[in-house]
Amino acid sequence: MAIAIALVPLLQGCAPAAVVGTAYGASVIHERRSAATVMDDEMIELKAKHRFLQNTEIRRASRISITSYNYRVLLTGQAESAEVSQQFAKVVSRLPKVEQVYNEVQVGPPISLAQESRDALITSRAKIAIGGGRGIEDFDATRVKIVTENGVVFLMGLVTRKEAETTTEIVRRLPGVERVVKMFEYIDASL
Repeated sequence: MAIAIALVPLLQGCAPAAVVGTAYGASVIHERRSAATVMDDEMIELKAKHRFLQNTEIRRASRISITSYNYRVLLTGQAESAEVSQQFAKVVSRLPKVEQVYNEVQVGPPISLAQESRDALITSRAKIAIGGGRGIEDFDATRVKIVTENGVVFLMGLVTRKEAETTTEIVRRLPGVERVVKMFEYIDASL
């Protein structure tokens, strides 16, 4: 009995881990990237963020977000100059396994916290809107990575052309969306 009571505090941490593990496992079921590619993308993001934090000059002159999907890296945010964002894009392009870097960093001051909140709301609305799979049979919204920066929505994923078109139209109609940028990789509909 004393052993069971002593283990209770240790087990309390298991429930959140199980929930996170279950949610992660559920998204992996519908993931079109291999598990190794998903892990590689996470490592690319971590390494790029580490390089960003290490480089004081770039860090002080910019606000850059990093998203990797299928070895393609999207850089968004703001920088004091094009040279700053280009310099960081070059650093990221040299990371192992990175196949392509999309430098969408805009020259200008960092966006406000209010705009960051609006962007987060747009991303949430987009995930919910495409989550129903409106017009796309057997579609799982976790197949699309959504990044919103200053009202511009970037869509990444391994999708069919029909999935891309339908997803883009759904997102384009959401309140607050200024523009939608498709960065999809297209796959055969039979996959």
